[in-house]
Amino acid sequence: MNRIFLYLALFALTFLLATMMLGLSLGDVYNPADRVTQRWATIHRLSGISVGLLLMLVNSVVITYFIGTSRWCREVVDTYQLDQQLTRRANAIKRRTFPVAVISMLVAVGMVALGGAADPGASLQLEPLFGLTWANLHLIGALLGTAMIAFGFTVEWSNIQEQRGLIQEILDEVRRIRLARGLDVDELAAPNA
Repeated sequence: MNRIFLYLALFALTFLLATMMLGLSLGDVYNPADRVTQRWATIHRLSGISVGLLLMLVNSVVITYFIGTSRWCREVVDTYQLDQQLTRRANAIKRRTFPVAVISMLVAVGMVALGGAADPGASLQLEPLFGLTWANLHLIGALLGTAMIAFGFTVEWSNIQEQRGLIQEILDEVRRIRLARGLDVDELAAPNA
């Protein structure tokens, strides 16, 4: 999971930053006669939706990883009658990670929603808030959202590393028990650690 998450997170952040740079480089999107700008604005909108979906995917993979590894830890701890503190630690790491992943997903939805509100071609035109245009609110949301998502990925990465260490600790204990009982230890493997 370490490499998978790292590659997915870096790709998602790179795609997010590229989409943001594309949005910042757009000309006057309020001029329908400027076809080049309108074409790039469409690409920006599609990229924004795509990166939003990618962020959902990355955070869903993290959630799935913690559900699976926490279950694996519980089953191995129960099977080998290990200290139940190991299961509690796995669940604690999972509980610390879930809110971060869900908040990151909600931030991505918020960024896409602000982009939709800023779209001058939208059939529903909303009044500006707080004296700021929707484009300015989208920019602020994109900047803050990118920072929050990057922070979330950092927390998720740290928790994945901690879970990996816990899994290795369980495997070492199981290996010790199996060797003491004269059982085979060659087939011991972590669940996608």
